[in-house]
Amino acid sequence: MERDTLAVEPRTQNRTAHLGLWALRILLALAFVLFAVMKLAGREAMIVEFDMVGLGQWFRYFTGLLELTGAIALLIPAVSVLGAVLLLIVDLGAFVAQVTILHIDWIHTVAIAALLGAVIYLQRSSLSRWLGRSSH
Repeated sequence: MERDTLAVEPRTQNRTAHLGLWALRILLALAFVLFAVMKLAGREAMIVEFDMVGLGQWFRYFTGLLELTGAIALLIPAVSVLGAVLLLIVDLGAFVAQVTILHIDWIHTVAIAALLGAVIYLQRSSLSRWLGRSSH
């Protein structure tokens, strides 16, 4: 009986690579859950930052929900790569806001983007299937 190709773990070269991918997923999921909680709980620093961005506090809640959704998706193998893509988009938005509006430290957004990029790269065959392309 053949398993659904989108519902299985991405194929990895060996057990170490498989465990490394899971470690990245868990690390990033924990980080984004923390980021989401800070936004959704109304931490003062988050309120101030989103006021400075100028899109309203609804955008803080929206961003927190995107982060929480992406973090959960990272831990579900069938949609993990999609969660990583979602979080990369959120991270890129944070980078732009921090560089152009907030003028605060942005290097952490670059580090997070690199880790998310690694997760996406390691699951590129899964992403190809989601995009309807055959993987080679």
